[in-house]
Amino acid sequence: MSAALAGLPQTTKPAQPTVLVLDDDRAMCELAEAQLTARGHVVNWSQSPEEALELLESNDYWAMVVDLHMEGQNGLDVCRAALAKRPTLPVIVMTGFGTMEHAVGAIRAGAYDFVTKPLSMDAFTLAVERALQHRSMTEELGRLRQRLEVEQLPSVIGGGGAMTQVASMIERVATSDTSVLITGESGTGKELVARALHAKSGRTGPFLAINCAAVPETLLESELFGHERGAFTDARSSRNGLFVEANGGTLFLDEIGEMPPGMQAKLLRALQERKVRRIGGTQEVAFDARLVTATNRDLEAEVSAKRFREDLFYRVNVVRVDVPPLRRRGTDILELAQFFLDRAARRAGKPVEHLDRAVAQQLLTYDWPGNVRELENCMERAVALSRFDRITLDDLPTKIREGRNDVTFEEENTTLRTMDEVETLYIKRVIQAVNNNKTLAAKVLGFDRRTLYRKLQDMS
Repeated sequence: MSAALAGLPQTTKPAQPTVLVLDDDRAMCELAEAQLTARGHVVNWSQSPEEALELLESNDYWAMVVDLHMEGQNGLDVCRAALAKRPTLPVIVMTGFGTMEHAVGAIRAGAYDFVTKPLSMDAFTLAVERALQHRSMTEELGRLRQRLEVEQLPSVIGGGGAMTQVASMIERVATSDTSVLITGESGTGKELVARALHAKSGRTGPFLAINCAAVPETLLESELFGHERGAFTDARSSRNGLFVEANGGTLFLDEIGEMPPGMQAKLLRALQERKVRRIGGTQEVAFDARLVTATNRDLEAEVSAKRFREDLFYRVNVVRVDVPPLRRRGTDILELAQFFLDRAARRAGKPVEHLDRAVAQQLLTYDWPGNVRELENCMERAVALSRFDRITLDDLPTKIREGRNDVTFEEENTTLRTMDEVETLYIKRVIQAVNNNKTLAAKVLGFDRRTLYRKLQDMS
């Protein structure tokens, strides 16, 4: 490793945007470093393409300068390899042969810009600063898109009725660094709530998410904490984990209730120390990422059953946000359906504008076991099948078109029940709807847990 890289910090994001310069001519590297440092930029340089590409694996450079002609290596190949690792990285190619052919080749390889040798230091500095500005604008656009996505889903993150409490909680805790646990059935929009928390937090780092149930334990540790080169088979280069990659932002761990016991202990230590150690590494790296977790399980019951660590539960459950199922959101269902309809129509390029009255009534009647995810799928399918400027009953899936709410009493229904019978039916339906989660069922019913257990005992 070159002298200029010897003191490189072991974090994914340096204190300020850093430029990586690659040239097999040491004097050129030192000249570029001196010029850019004088302008207040942080510069690392290397004379080895292999070393430079390895550094890109574990450090978030905001721009890269590559010499086109290096001994034994084509700069365009390095440019392509760098962009394969970091697609948003602006790469500037330096060439001593300022022909249009080389310029076109650089741009086709994905380069952001090119400069010719011998370098005009003013032109070189201008090119680098334009690249840094481009990267900064790209980052800001990404944050704006994320905020826009959140703001365009008012019924998911801040609608009326059942979502009022969720919206209020988001507003109250968004700007703190407190850990948040989001609970709710599968498909209710827990990740959207997490994104809303991030968007309103003011944190400038990224929002990164991982599903703990979808990743094997050995790979999950590497994804969260990172690994050193050679730490295991196929670990060809060092890599930071999501805790460090999410510096300044939010790390969302979905389905944390599915996390294996061994990983729970390692996660607890990381949260206590606010530091992580790569697999195969010896040094601990501090991180500044806000943790948001989600589960569709009853973690209190999991703790009682010794399947989830009690100490970890209290670490992640500082603030709890319960996301209600779609069937409890009343007319918010129609607002969401219209949003998904509009989005699907734009993507499909079809002039579908609204729902038939009969469709709206049916959407309010259906029980939505798949929650928001099922509604989104329903609207996408309906738009694909629609033949008019509106969604009709024929465009809905059969189970939704013919579905009925089990506890709905229609005018033609002549079977009348006592209040005790109605309460029993409703309690059973709620418990079934929340997957036997007694804590959540009690909240839905407005009981404390002791009252719910007494009623269940009386029903048996």
